Amino acid sequence: MTNALEKFEPRVDRMQRVALFVGGFSLLGCALWGWLLGPDVAKQAFQSYLFSYIYWFSIPLGCMALLMMHHLTGGWWGYPIRRLLEAGTRTCLVMAALFIPVLLGINKLYPWAQWATDKPADPNLHFKVMYLTKNFFVLRSVIYFAIWLTIVYFLNKWSAEQDATGNTRLASILEAFSAPGLILWGIAVTYSAIDWVMSIEPLWFSTIYGFLFMIVEALVAMAFVIFVLRLLSATEPMKNVVTASQFNDLGNLMLAFVMLWAYMSFSQFLIIWAGNLKDEIPWYMARAFGGWGTLAVFLIVMHFAVPFLLLLQRGVKRRLHLLSIVSGMLVVLTLVDVYWLVVPAFQSKRSAPRLHPSDFFAVIGIGGIWVGTYIWQLKKMPLLPLHDPRFEGALQHEHGD
Repeated sequence: MTNALEKFEPRVDRMQRVALFVGGFSLLGCALWGWLLGPDVAKQAFQSYLFSYIYWFSIPLGCMALLMMHHLTGGWWGYPIRRLLEAGTRTCLVMAALFIPVLLGINKLYPWAQWATDKPADPNLHFKVMYLTKNFFVLRSVIYFAIWLTIVYFLNKWSAEQDATGNTRLASILEAFSAPGLILWGIAVTYSAIDWVMSIEPLWFSTIYGFLFMIVEALVAMAFVIFVLRLLSATEPMKNVVTASQFNDLGNLMLAFVMLWAYMSFSQFLIIWAGNLKDEIPWYMARAFGGWGTLAVFLIVMHFAVPFLLLLQRGVKRRLHLLSIVSGMLVVLTLVDVYWLVVPAFQSKRSAPRLHPSDFFAVIGIGGIWVGTYIWQLKKMPLLPLHDPRFEGALQHEHGD
């Protein structure tokens, strides 16, 4: 089976080149913006880069989790999107390289980076001094990427071997690997969220924070692959496999992640607000009033209420163009959600959201590089698994009914 993208190779190649060119040019613009206009603007450029990086890296991390969920459950819902998920996971190596600017900007991003020379006065921070050091931060980040890249390597290696050899045992191997893989993935995501985002405000902490980022990643990855699947659903071999019932199942999963996002977000808010502790409340005080409060209400309505009501409708989930609109909306709104989570930590309390040119440069720059890499990876393998015994049986059953 050849890759269906070969039929559209000139157009796809052009999209890939444009994405890479726009991404590279925008990243250069972000770097020049910070370098030429002084240290304050340079600090803002690093802050924009971190928020943009967290968003774009959420998609491949979510793809990794969904892929392992599919291997564990063996559900029919995962077969049309399996190659789309695998292509997403293979962008992790590029994202590891794109993490280097974050390491270069540690002093401008994290207040604890100065603790080596200026010990924190607050006694609540004294026990964090040993953990929040630059060398240990770098080491932990290397460990996170080592875990993720190892998972990506074996998931894709065995999937390619299954295509090449038809070995039926590989499905069981992928299933057995995915259980501990999901545990390691969750640990790495939790600690990376604490290190890369939560530690911007070292006094604040939340035990739900890591799980909230897991849900964000799963939601944006599911929305993204549904949107891509809609674009490919009219091509061979997708149009012979993808039916309204498959999109209905994927829509149900996306609905579950939307509800989980709302549940975890509200649970964190309720626990912290009810506790009313002076070290925890400021995090919400900075995000619940003024312009940030307006943005929070916007997220409640558009990131939860509207997609929740739409995804309850069977007609929306079974009409591919409608479901793709909802999924595309969630991809964009997750960017707003990550912005709301990350950026207030860098601004003065109760200030309004302020967009900077570096925000646009960083989002478009990292996004262009990532999308170009994703297209390149998507072209490398057939769009459907070739010899997965569960897939072949399910396909026969689907078309035999």
